[in-house]
Amino acid sequence: MDKLLLASIHDVGPRFESEVDRLVDLLGGVLGEGRFAMLVVPDHWGLAPLGEAAAFRARLRGWADQGVEMFVHGWFHKDMADHSGLTSFKARHMTAGEGEFLGLSQDEAARRMADGRALIEDAIGRASAGFIAPAWLYGPGALAALAASDFPLAEDHMKVWDPRSGAVLARGPVVTWASRSVPRQLSSLAVAALARTAFHGLSVARIAVHPGDTTVPALVDSIGRTFASFARRRPAARYADLRR
Repeated sequence: MDKLLLASIHDVGPRFESEVDRLVDLLGGVLGEGRFAMLVVPDHWGLAPLGEAAAFRARLRGWADQGVEMFVHGWFHKDMADHSGLTSFKARHMTAGEGEFLGLSQDEAARRMADGRALIEDAIGRASAGFIAPAWLYGPGALAALAASDFPLAEDHMKVWDPRSGAVLARGPVVTWASRSVPRQLSSLAVAALARTAFHGLSVARIAVHPGDTTVPALVDSIGRTFASFARRRPAARYADLRR
């Protein structure tokens, strides 16, 4: 398989419409129209219900018509579960209270997956590309629900896989940025700079951006340079290409 670039915009929904627009312009300018995925949140933190945002649902359909792959990205994107042990560490240190599917039971995870899928597929008028948990974090219940679903693709920090068969379709870390504190910003800038020199050997390079990235000029600059570095060496592909 030729080397590929997979790009994604996370946390897409009416709460972050202006930030998403900026990211669409940024990625589209480097990769071409529709050459990225969107991870759509049905109701971000219970503050932005997609079901009540007809205009934004129409925009999602327009992007899908341009070729953008649409993933179901949780339901609330907010973690409201109690955790202990290693799960508690992940909840505290790997995300800012956004690992929604880290502590859900299988039944509850399955319900939110199904409800999110129905809402998003109705908006875009076609099948969703797959399911990706908020913050890329999956607890046992979420993994069991995902394995029992018929989503064709899923992704975490280190891989893309087919939940139906368990087959791993791509391996390697996601390049992403963190905006919520200066230390995290500096760390993500350093990782992105390393990726621009050290990650070109990966068969599949994955780069993900978030609405909050647009609030920090240094991150926006790093995102542009990182996408340009990879786009010079490999085509921007679709996640569905991994299944061919």
